[in-house]
Amino acid sequence: MSGAANFRSCGSVLVTGAGRGLGLQIVQTLASGGFAPGRIIATARDPGAAETLQELAKKHPNVHIVPLDVVSQESIEQCAEEVGRLVGEDGLNCLINNAGINLVADFHSVTAEKMMENFHTNAVAPLMITKAFLPLLKRAASRGGAMGIRRAAVVNMTSLLGSVELNWGERANNFKWYPYRTSKSALNMVSRCMAVDLEPDGILCMAIHPGWVRTDMGGSEAPLSPEESISSVLSVIGGLTEKDHGSFLNFTGEQLPW
Repeated sequence: MSGAANFRSCGSVLVTGAGRGLGLQIVQTLASGGFAPGRIIATARDPGAAETLQELAKKHPNVHIVPLDVVSQESIEQCAEEVGRLVGEDGLNCLINNAGINLVADFHSVTAEKMMENFHTNAVAPLMITKAFLPLLKRAASRGGAMGIRRAAVVNMTSLLGSVELNWGERANNFKWYPYRTSKSALNMVSRCMAVDLEPDGILCMAIHPGWVRTDMGGSEAPLSPEESISSVLSVIGGLTEKDHGSFLNFTGEQLPW
């Protein structure tokens, strides 16, 4: 967990989709792992229904829960205002765009509606959220320092299944998920585009694949537990430097093909 130790000197981390799955695990690991940042801002579409998250917030005073429906522009803007009040002049150091959905559909069952719904949540929402939080990220980045989470960073949780190059052979036959795969491929391009635009302000931007994980989305056959995945993911995120700007990394820290 060497890289994760850097979160101790990170003022604030915001995690979208923190009500369950990997988002919840990120908050849990950050809060109780001995390397907690100053503020952990956990967003959920329905905070009242996120009982485990509520318990975490009661136990750890640095965990703040803020409502966010990632496909509602009004909700995004309200969330940005509330987070702005929380972080004040320090700004936001690390934004983890984790919220995502998987509408499983192959060539025969896919519909335009499924494509658009998956695309909105997985590719458009992270872009709109980052735009809304840009003033807070710039505020943090303006304090100077090396690129990374101690200055300002945007991390997009993507998937190996979004790799165009790797969508061939056995992997292509086993996961014929048109909406999910194309939305994650789009997110990879959004990440690369944002990296170009955020670089002048010193804001690092990259995409990371958390592995195939045993969650509601990943299913019971997945080889990784949420704890194993997020332990590695946070180590990678914590250790990000300028050389990782605009990259697509595996949870192990290895480069993945676009």
